[in-house]
Amino acid sequence: MADLQSHADEIHEQFSDHLDLTVEEIEERLASLVNEYSVPVDEARRSVVNSYLDEAGLERDELGAGGSEEALVGDIDEDEQWVDLQVKVADLWDPNHDSIAQVGLLGDESGTIKFVSFSTSELETLEEGQSYALSNVVTDEYQGDYSVKLNRTTTITELDEEVEVGDDSDEVEGALVDIQSGSGLIKRCPEDDCTRVLQNGRCNEHGQADGEFDLRIKAVLDDGDAVQEVIFNQEATAELTGIGLAEAKEMAQDALDTTVVGEEMRDRVVGRYYRVRGPTLGRYVLADDFEELSGAADGDDAVNAESLLIRARSL
Repeated sequence: MADLQSHADEIHEQFSDHLDLTVEEIEERLASLVNEYSVPVDEARRSVVNSYLDEAGLERDELGAGGSEEALVGDIDEDEQWVDLQVKVADLWDPNHDSIAQVGLLGDESGTIKFVSFSTSELETLEEGQSYALSNVVTDEYQGDYSVKLNRTTTITELDEEVEVGDDSDEVEGALVDIQSGSGLIKRCPEDDCTRVLQNGRCNEHGQADGEFDLRIKAVLDDGDAVQEVIFNQEATAELTGIGLAEAKEMAQDALDTTVVGEEMRDRVVGRYYRVRGPTLGRYVLADDFEELSGAADGDDAVNAESLLIRARSL
């Protein structure tokens, strides 16, 4: 967990000219949110800052830290930065919790990025396909994956001109030679906007939890020259393996063991050859689209899967 005292020191420095606060009372307020209410540290910090903004009668750009800066989504590479964006709503998903008003993808010429808008922010609804100027959104990072969060200080302005969305996808292909640990039927932390996979029923951020079932495959593709790790989400995993979430849960219940799902998936896909397309996050390609390729049909485009399997097993 992040050092609450360092956060308190920074907040105190921001508001020292505007409010009579001590570092200790700021830290106590942060600790209450984090420890008693299980609020993630970054959300706790934003909540405390916003409450002090209200108390001082200030806007964010009146603080000594300055206001947000114009940015492209593809250039976002820092956590907790305040930025302005001109983007198109490329995709919207169904929120998985009542606290989330909207979640989806925003895009500009540099690519796309996930966004979340919380119900408590009471912002206007974004429409898929519409372009907007968004001021005062905050960046967030988890395991090298960046996203942006809309908050109560965010201003939304519709644009008359459409923002062009660039393609930031990569394409890889190879024999699927391995399925890594953490694949198959998994459980994720049920806390708001937390996607961490539970380990022995515990989230690294929020502690012990019942969790919500999900499907995932962490696969390794080998093209004969290099290997590439690929993640298939629930929808892609079901399409790849023919095993949906309901069937996977039934399989695990019948066997009283969730590992049978991953084993069955392994039997169905290892040794086959695939072409996968999607954005790269860290060392993984996230599978947005994929197709199975046949050596006989694709000629030089396909590698000998059997020889790759022999090679992979010898490493």
